[in-house]
Amino acid sequence: MKIGFSAAQEQFRNEVATWLAEQLSGPYADLRGVSSHTAMVERRRVWEAELGRARLSSVGWPVEWGGRGASLAEQVIFAEEYARAKAPSRLNHLGVELLAPTLLSYGTEAQKTRFLEPIVMGKEIWCQGYSEPNAGSDLANVATRARLESGPNGDEWVIDGQKIWTSLAAFADWIFVLCRTEEGSRGNRGLSYLLVPMHQAGVTVRPIREMTGHAEFNETFFTGARTAAANIVGAPGEGWKVAMATLAFERGVSTLAQQMDFTNEFEALVKAAQANGQATDPLIRQRIAEASIGLSVMRYSALRMLTNAESGALSHEAFTYRLYWGVWRKKLGELAMDVLGPSGEYAHGDSPLAHDLQHMFLFSRSDTIYGGTSQIQRNQIAERALGLPKEPRGN
Repeated sequence: MKIGFSAAQEQFRNEVATWLAEQLSGPYADLRGVSSHTAMVERRRVWEAELGRARLSSVGWPVEWGGRGASLAEQVIFAEEYARAKAPSRLNHLGVELLAPTLLSYGTEAQKTRFLEPIVMGKEIWCQGYSEPNAGSDLANVATRARLESGPNGDEWVIDGQKIWTSLAAFADWIFVLCRTEEGSRGNRGLSYLLVPMHQAGVTVRPIREMTGHAEFNETFFTGARTAAANIVGAPGEGWKVAMATLAFERGVSTLAQQMDFTNEFEALVKAAQANGQATDPLIRQRIAEASIGLSVMRYSALRMLTNAESGALSHEAFTYRLYWGVWRKKLGELAMDVLGPSGEYAHGDSPLAHDLQHMFLFSRSDTIYGGTSQIQRNQIAERALGLPKEPRGN
């Protein structure tokens, strides 16, 4: 496991940190610390374009597609410095971190030419169409269907069905959709991975208001929605393989940026405890220490996971990471409320949740649910990492 960085890599770190500091104290000072995925959307589109011009939107991409061809270590460095600088949450993170690597691995040259440049420059924002009312953790149960038809614009896929918990769908331009394209197929067979434009009559988006007061998630309905026949990644029926590759990219270098976000939340919690005197409580101090240890465990585990990924192997750390951080952050949210005490029980000012720690507590309640519940994660660890007998499943 490689923990340190070379002199050249530290020079890259300084370059990135300097650029971010200049931008976030100058023309984009208003975006510093903006963590909500639904805030200042148009302003963050401009920020995405600025990152693209600096070739910092996707440093790991090949140079010919707008990246820097950065090494894994350099990608880790950028992710850490981006979070450390309190740069705004990436508006197009689903396009940059999930779809684009999928296209680089499975897409045609025509698809790369069409979609990668608008992604890297923030011209087209993407959302993900996986989960359905009856296909959440059991993703292979998707019921959304697509059929190939001839029309005035040539052969097109026609999509009917519903997706739910679609992050950023309210302002996304495109969605990558896992749907069933083979009549009579079941489970993970007969699925395809389609790229579908959002701005058309056949797509309806309904926001889902969360208890945080925000509406990051949405319901997305397809009623005869259309996309060109060429907008399929992989062959028809290979959607499960492509979709699993996309999910694998979630365990990439963005995990280190995520941990820096967690570190920022942890530091805010410590400051709150110092300010209101809770830091003198020995039980609170012990829980703060445990949270700090958890951060270190996550970092070293992620670095080991990423080092193993260089060889193409999916390590056991990759299976455990999602479960570990979900449980850790949920406990951090509970600790935050105990640190705030009675003042954490009510909202402050005009905002329904003015205090970042309150927002973190409320949102952390979902951390052990979305992306596969903790129960599903434990099944994955048991069956795929440890090779234990599979859990019985109904036909």
